[in-house]
Amino acid sequence: METINVFLVEDDPVWRKGLVDYLNKEADLTVVGEAGTKAEAIERFLAAGADVVLMDINLTENNLDGIETAMELIALEPDCKIIMLTSLTADDVIVESFSAGAVNYISKSSFKELPDAIRAAHNSQSAIHPTAAAALRNEFLRLKNEENQKLLSPAEKEILQLIHQGKTQTQIEQSLHITKRTIKNHINRILKKMGVKTSKEAAAKASQKKLF
Repeated sequence: METINVFLVEDDPVWRKGLVDYLNKEADLTVVGEAGTKAEAIERFLAAGADVVLMDINLTENNLDGIETAMELIALEPDCKIIMLTSLTADDVIVESFSAGAVNYISKSSFKELPDAIRAAHNSQSAIHPTAAAALRNEFLRLKNEENQKLLSPAEKEILQLIHQGKTQTQIEQSLHITKRTIKNHINRILKKMGVKTSKEAAAKASQKKLF
């Protein structure tokens, strides 16, 4: 049986000892190193020869220095697998952790899931905790919405909104104080950008994507 070497970075010595004892009960897991601060983690990490790192996010009070530490450990050993272990569940913290290079994010209240999470990380398997997966999905949707909002110009959005409201071309001219030719040029650009054939299709698609 292959043994997976684990490096634990946690500032609370009592919690750290409890985790060490818990993980060492697993036949295929061995805690080969511990650190309570960012400096200790950087100093001891390479010598420990760890396969997977468990990283607390707050190594000092109200400071997300665990994320910074994760980035520095990855700089030292790009192939290391880091699992963030914390009580924080804010979406932005979760997203920042994955941006730093973490492969998973687990709440301390779910510590019983750690052995399987460590094995999955070591084997490069996709086994992201549901809490983290939800945060990543929210971030993806936010970025997708930002991308959609940039797709059309303000003038193009105004025209589509009026089309969606059932306004005629003459009414759009009067409402926006622009010529038929300008409206036609805008609509031609809109159709190309949105990959549709008619202005009504474009308006419906824009409404669905909440572009106006």
